[in-house]
Amino acid sequence: MGSALVWSITAFGNHAHNYSLDHCHNPGSANCFFELFPKRAEAKKKMSARAEFDCYAEQYDEALEQGISISGESKDYFARGRISWLAEQLSQRDAKTRSVLDYGCGTGTATNYLLELLKVDRVTGTDISPESIRVAATSHLNESRAQFLQLDQFVPSGQIDLAYCNGVFHHIPLSERAGAVRYVYESLRPGGLFSFWENNPLNPATLYVMSQCPFDHDAQTLTPGEARRLLRGAGFEILRTDFMFIFPRLFRIFRGIERHLASLPLGTQYQVLCRKV
Repeated sequence: MGSALVWSITAFGNHAHNYSLDHCHNPGSANCFFELFPKRAEAKKKMSARAEFDCYAEQYDEALEQGISISGESKDYFARGRISWLAEQLSQRDAKTRSVLDYGCGTGTATNYLLELLKVDRVTGTDISPESIRVAATSHLNESRAQFLQLDQFVPSGQIDLAYCNGVFHHIPLSERAGAVRYVYESLRPGGLFSFWENNPLNPATLYVMSQCPFDHDAQTLTPGEARRLLRGAGFEILRTDFMFIFPRLFRIFRGIERHLASLPLGTQYQVLCRKV
């Protein structure tokens, strides 16, 4: 259980957006992340969801690295791990992927890995947060294959080959999730694939760590079964469900067996791979 607790803190993706810097004594410091938590309930009443996502865009990476440092790995380790696993699944299916929609891209952590590991021609990142989009665009100024748009600036046209999202849906209100999945569905071409990654609430340690983290304090998790029902409801065909990230760096000697355990709900994150039909 101890190693699982250390590892489960790594389950947080590139989209753990946070709260108002107006309530922080030192907005430029990573410690601001922790100062915000006691005042979040009051701040939430005054802020729209978009503003909440905006206010921490500049400090997000720094705070996330601080949070997951206990695992012995960086956020890039997990971003690469997710997309490497996805690349294997696409290769096995001989999927032709030239364009990717990164839904809820945050500050663009996944972009370089999507381009490098999937060898696609184009990545379009979308997010509700204008400030996160600005940070993502600024950090990829020299990458002509990537573009970043606010959610309402991207109009689904049924032409995207692959959609990807990580740790997004536990931040979306229950009443809005069906619409969010439909948005992704309408963005994909017929036969297009959706790589849906979420934190695994079947892992008790994951739930414990999420309960201790300000950015997930009011998150509403999805079990793999709930995720599959949500995706089927939008018209997706479920292809497979995999669980990843079982062992922390301290026990990395055992990581070679993780792929053989991917069908078991042991990992701190899971992927549902599905297809538009």
